[in-house]
Amino acid sequence: MQFDVEYIRRQFPALGVKVNGYSAAYFDGPGGTQVPQRVIDAMVDYLVYSNANAGGAFLTSYNSDSVIKKARAALADFLGAEPDEIAFGQNTTTMMYQLALALGRKQGSRNEILITEIDHEANRGPWLALEERGFLIREARFDPETCTLDMADFASKLNENTFVATFNYASNGVGTVSDVKEMVRLAHDAGAITVIDAVHYALHGPIDVKDLDTDYLLCSAYKFFGPHIGVFYGRRNQFEKLPAYRLRVQKDEIPYKIETGTLNHEGIAGAGEAVEFIADLGSRFGASGNSSADRRSLVVAGMEAMEHYEQPLAQKMIDELTSIERVKVYGPPKGHPRTSTVSFTIDGVSADKVAALLGEKGLFVWDGHFYAVRLVERLGLESIGGLVRVGLSPYNTEEEIERLLSEIKKIAT
Repeated sequence: MQFDVEYIRRQFPALGVKVNGYSAAYFDGPGGTQVPQRVIDAMVDYLVYSNANAGGAFLTSYNSDSVIKKARAALADFLGAEPDEIAFGQNTTTMMYQLALALGRKQGSRNEILITEIDHEANRGPWLALEERGFLIREARFDPETCTLDMADFASKLNENTFVATFNYASNGVGTVSDVKEMVRLAHDAGAITVIDAVHYALHGPIDVKDLDTDYLLCSAYKFFGPHIGVFYGRRNQFEKLPAYRLRVQKDEIPYKIETGTLNHEGIAGAGEAVEFIADLGSRFGASGNSSADRRSLVVAGMEAMEHYEQPLAQKMIDELTSIERVKVYGPPKGHPRTSTVSFTIDGVSADKVAALLGEKGLFVWDGHFYAVRLVERLGLESIGGLVRVGLSPYNTEEEIERLLSEIKKIAT
């Protein structure tokens, strides 16, 4: 069935917002997508019918336990994992710190950690903090000309001392998708533990942690139509050995060992429903059109359907922006895998000014470094306020893109 963007748009109440008489066009998806009504309903239903702490001997606690169990299964299907390999937390940054600090307790003869210049600070800062414990942090280079990771440099910095290799699936700054499966293979060949930051990529393609063979992978539900919570995958044989910091009353078993304190139960309910939303798209717009397939298959089909819709629109935007004088687009060369996220600058106009002018017309874009600070430094853009970033989501339309391009042309002339 042909992708029906209007079917999707009807499910997002936020799309009714207006700014100065203009309908809001949400191009801020890389910073967090909007939320469909079914996710809102799932969170409200939890608060009405299941609002209790876990492990109690009464109805609402039983209901709460059931909601969390079902959400673990849904997120396991989203990532291609098993339910007890899925943990929840405040956000990816916090959970990355928890993981780094836990692994940092295990220092032995391997004392090097490999990070990259293309990563979000959430996957740099927690590992850099381990320098205090005597770890040597090595850094794989980013190529500013191609906006890609230098794979040869990454491979050259892996050795018998590498303890952890950590890297993103896709750049939230310029949309570049890296060959993470090969990076995992190289790291494992060197005997290192692998950690993937999939926060940006999670909206833009199916993830299969078993196929990737990674030890850990983290993402955030608010990047794929859910609420603000973090999602943590740990491969069983690694996760079980993880010496996580925990209270003595906390279960020392997976997945509970890294879930400190009372979780955001209503958020977990919403995250599970976000997966159901994606699965629904797979049942309606997937290549096979098979609504009776298992949820994992429908999730994969839904992710593929969204990207099949978004990628041509992203290419149209890149082509149009490239043709505008004074506009420079940053991203990987044509043909290299990328997400439908497009970043650019306008010569002589700061990124924050561009975003503000567009915002007045109801066109919501991000500006700055988006916490990909090292990437923006390597591009030499920190002095002009970084990049303007446009991210496509399945509720964006060609008409909205035309509006956006028209206003960018006005700013650039």
